[in-house]
Amino acid sequence: MLDVRRLVLLRDLDVHGTVTAVAELHRVTPSAVSQQLRLLEDETRTRLLERTGRSIHLTAAGHQLAMDTEHVLAALEQARSRLYTGTGKPSGPLQLACFPSALVPLAAPLGDALEGAHPELRLHITEAEPETAVRLLHQRRVDIALVYRYTNLATPPHPGVETHVLRTDPLVAVLPSDHPAAHAEGSPIGLRELAGTPWITAPPQTACGDAVLQACRSAGFTPQVRHTCTDFSAMIALAASGGHTVLIPRMAAAHLPPTLTARPVTDSTLTRTIETAVRHGTAHEPAIAACLTALHTLSPDGAAP
Repeated sequence: MLDVRRLVLLRDLDVHGTVTAVAELHRVTPSAVSQQLRLLEDETRTRLLERTGRSIHLTAAGHQLAMDTEHVLAALEQARSRLYTGTGKPSGPLQLACFPSALVPLAAPLGDALEGAHPELRLHITEAEPETAVRLLHQRRVDIALVYRYTNLATPPHPGVETHVLRTDPLVAVLPSDHPAAHAEGSPIGLRELAGTPWITAPPQTACGDAVLQACRSAGFTPQVRHTCTDFSAMIALAASGGHTVLIPRMAAAHLPPTLTARPVTDSTLTRTIETAVRHGTAHEPAIAACLTALHTLSPDGAAP
């Protein structure tokens, strides 16, 4: 019988690409990962890996076994889920990973909702951006992750997890209340109207930064970036003090100082989807199911899990 732990290492190598990344994921040394993969080759009597210099790649047989491993892990999770489903009401610890801008509008009310409905369920929240949150899911250090994807970036689905859309969160233009484009209250604004103003954006190679830059270029200009930062509340503070333009998710623009106003934009692709992510086969475990139900109640425009 094949060692499931070694199969997981092979699957993770297929997903993450390098032995070093797999070693960091599992908190072991790269040599330990390589040794376990060699033992898996011995078990299967099949060449699963190709070594080119210092790089290791999966063979066709290795890719197939990695894909089959997903089905094996899903079946194990489903078996575990069926065991827990019959144990009664939700209880015990539940680990949730949540990205920063969802902590106040989603994670905080979720804690109150679960405490009232399921007093034996103990929620623990860890702040994490989607890439880290999915890694924590794979490591089984969290049970549920709140993640997002920007629509205009066509980000691929997160591998190895089951996701459901909670809500859409369109980006809005936050600009000084005396800006000429702010006068038509409530009507969408074209990004071209903001081309001549100084901007605050997230840094390049971040999802928000890339989404905003792509939207501006699609509108025919490159923004004049004055400041870059990842914290949306800091962007708002900088915009209020300097009269700059910011494009941020509507969820992050709920509370603005009186000197700023938020306007919808005409680019309908400039939005992000907020999703729940769980490991395959775990969605019906009582504690996880209760948390997912509460999250969808807090986000009525999402699809039910």
